[in-house]
Amino acid sequence: MKKHFSIFTRFAICFILFSSVAAAQIAAPQEKNKREAHLVELSKLDKTIKLDIRYATDDNFVGKTVYSEARAFLQKPAAEAVLRVHHKLKKRGLGLVIFDGYRPWSITKLFWEVTPEDKRKFVANPEKGSKHNRGCAVDLSIYDLKTGALLPMPSGYDEFSERAAPDYKGGTEIERANRELLRKLMEAEGFTVNANEWWHFDYKDWEKYAIYDISFAEASR
Repeated sequence: MKKHFSIFTRFAICFILFSSVAAAQIAAPQEKNKREAHLVELSKLDKTIKLDIRYATDDNFVGKTVYSEARAFLQKPAAEAVLRVHHKLKKRGLGLVIFDGYRPWSITKLFWEVTPEDKRKFVANPEKGSKHNRGCAVDLSIYDLKTGALLPMPSGYDEFSERAAPDYKGGTEIERANRELLRKLMEAEGFTVNANEWWHFDYKDWEKYAIYDISFAEASR
């Protein structure tokens, strides 16, 4: 009888812990004393900032459309920093192409759920939220203003492989040079590159903003 009780007790504890984790996943983490959001739409800052919002199409790692609109937002200081990078590139006949900016927390939760455990270093844990959820992370690359073509990089966007790392030594010399140009310009404006993804940059002071789970329509108001 004592043994059975012990097994039941352990099961009950595990169930409670599992339920607590599950409950924590239902809504975005709530944080106090954060800056008020001022999300700015990147495409409105300069008409030559190109959008390639893969999550508004089926062409993404999820394999289905997860955004209802192809739009990209960032907190105002981060957006202004991105604009400065874009202007520097324009002097070279180049420009920024945006893959993603502010991301609702519910989408981060979806990404976590559909990603195999061995690949989860490429997605954010919804329990902690993502810098994308705060409007302080941007996924981007460089394109040729004249042709509209993306500059070659060592990996594709959202490629879950070692080639995606910003310090990956493979690829061609041109691909690495393009990647380093992007990194150099972004870091000069207060961004830090993600350790696993050359295209993902986090803006300074990201921790001062709350985690949001609002639609793009709400963000634009």
